Amino acid sequence: MTAPTAPDRLLAVLAAFDHEHPALSLTDISRRAGLTLTTAHRLVGALTDWGALERDESGVYHVGLRLWEIATLAPRGLALRQLALPYLEDLYEATHENVQLAVQDGDEVVYTEWISGRSAVGVHIRVGARWPLHATGVGLVLLAHGDPDFQEQYCAGTLASFTPYTITDPGRLRRVLAEVRHTGVAVSSRQVTDDALSVAAPVRGRGGAVVAAVSVVVPQTDAQVPVLAPAVRLAALGISRAMGWRPAKEP
Repeated sequence: MTAPTAPDRLLAVLAAFDHEHPALSLTDISRRAGLTLTTAHRLVGALTDWGALERDESGVYHVGLRLWEIATLAPRGLALRQLALPYLEDLYEATHENVQLAVQDGDEVVYTEWISGRSAVGVHIRVGARWPLHATGVGLVLLAHGDPDFQEQYCAGTLASFTPYTITDPGRLRRVLAEVRHTGVAVSSRQVTDDALSVAAPVRGRGGAVVAAVSVVVPQTDAQVPVLAPAVRLAALGISRAMGWRPAKEP
């Protein structure tokens, strides 16, 4: 096995932080990164000096603002969010339900924006949260419009289950993805929680490739998909146009 390089160790320190562990002691970082305390101390010091980490008065470390500044340059991050937000707000005003924007990262979907309705159905989502592609509406959209070889590889892998309704059969997933491409929307019912349904649509970049997905999440018992689908499509189309995409034919 190849020994970890210096960049590997630096990345391991940063990867020690996540949504469940936003604040860590030096000992915690050493343990979670798989490094000796001496090595962790040296790397944490360098990252703190640079601004990637910050140390509070109690000696606990947090992710620093310097990383946030760099992250804002990601085209699928803050820039996409800023373009999308007016259309997400319009979708929220039209539905008063949870509205989400997400992008794909490997075999997961990452939520980059979320507007929550005060009385909307509860969802296990926050900005930065990750879920497997097959278990969410936005994930199904991104998977359906992704590389065919990747789709097949994903379908052939282990499909995690969260409720009795989560898609875990490869054949069924393939059929669902084909339906998403045919209809232009994905409907995910009770896949993550047994009381919620989401309707999602693709967001296209300037060249026409699907770069994100937008969705609305409603109580499963009150879901009116024929009413929600046009609103979600309209929001996705607005974001796509803001990103420079022009459909060959207007809907």
